[in-house]
Amino acid sequence: MDSTAAEGLANLAYALDTFYFLIAGAFVMLMAAGFAMLEAGLVRAKNTAEILTKNIALFSVACVMFMIIGYNLMYPGGGTPYIPEIAFLVSESVDEAAFAALAAGEEGASYYSGMADFFFQVVFVATAMSIVSGAVAERMKLFSFLTFAVVFTAIIYPVQGYWNWGGGWLSSLGYSDYAGSGTVHLAGAVAAFAGVLMLGARRGKYGPNGQVNPMPGANLPLATLGTFILWFGWFGFNGGSELAVASFASANNVAAVFVNTNMAASGGVVAALLTVRILWGKADLTMALNGALAGLVAVTASPLSPSALEATLIGAAGGVLVVFSIITLDKMKIDDPVGAISVHGVAGILGVMVVPVTNPDATYIAQATGVAGIFVWVFVTSIVLWTILKVVMGIRVSEQEEYEGVDIAECGLEAYPEFTGK
Repeated sequence: MDSTAAEGLANLAYALDTFYFLIAGAFVMLMAAGFAMLEAGLVRAKNTAEILTKNIALFSVACVMFMIIGYNLMYPGGGTPYIPEIAFLVSESVDEAAFAALAAGEEGASYYSGMADFFFQVVFVATAMSIVSGAVAERMKLFSFLTFAVVFTAIIYPVQGYWNWGGGWLSSLGYSDYAGSGTVHLAGAVAAFAGVLMLGARRGKYGPNGQVNPMPGANLPLATLGTFILWFGWFGFNGGSELAVASFASANNVAAVFVNTNMAASGGVVAALLTVRILWGKADLTMALNGALAGLVAVTASPLSPSALEATLIGAAGGVLVVFSIITLDKMKIDDPVGAISVHGVAGILGVMVVPVTNPDATYIAQATGVAGIFVWVFVTSIVLWTILKVVMGIRVSEQEEYEGVDIAECGLEAYPEFTGK
């Protein structure tokens, strides 16, 4: 093949893979809407405007901070296996050189635009931060939350992301996490867990004799819509993590990932519904929604290696586990209004630890080490940061503001102003 034809084929493959990467990133960006709708549906009416404000603001903060420093921390030009090299601002200057290397047939040459990679990665960090939003809902100060988001998206998330995807020590160890059950979901859930511990429960949630007082969400249709949007966005989340589509092998891999992602979510719903039917004698919509999300989280660490049946069973395991996790956290008086810690943390650990079942290249030791490393780093840094914010700014609204609703206290408006009930 002459050089002109080779360059033409390289050009086509580069364009196709870059376009696929961008479209997958757009799918994942839609998950921001899914989180916003899910959380808005599961909080009480008087807290809806604030949770929506948090979701659009955290997405924007994540994009800005990842552009300034986070991306270069996660994918540095150097550094130690534990501490990445520090550099600032995303640059598109690498793209021309990357394509030239690809056209020349150099081994390891990038086959998609570096800016497409940034876009795909920035919506991942926003997803991790969205997990925190729901867990601390209904009692946290808005700007304390957003200050936490600045540091989490700029430093805390990128450093542990570098350990896995940026060539750090977890990668060298053999830790396997295809699309981020640990790197994205567990990291977000651990930051949320630290925040919930610092905040305490919503007033009235738990009684003196161990009773759990339900605080139903205001809009279950909205929560269901949010779950379907997240389900849809997950095809980009997992499918885009193949990183390519312009070859026979990569196209088949993407198809398998799409199927397995869908089957895991379905398995999670069915298993969660059956579990609550056995426990309580009736269906529970919120558990079904969380079952879908837990199934998706569980398969995210390895959506390519299982068969469709195995992916369904992995999702089903996530669906069962999330029900018992939510019940257990309530018994421990750990108040998570949307079940985010259970969905993304507990099911995230499950997802990471079942990878060796279908992927013989992974080991349980490497997977467990990855879970421990992510948990310790994110928990310690988050606790320190939450503590500083508590001392400097305060992190919880007053009792009166919580009673009236954080919509009025933090945003000065209500999402449903025509309603007189709370």
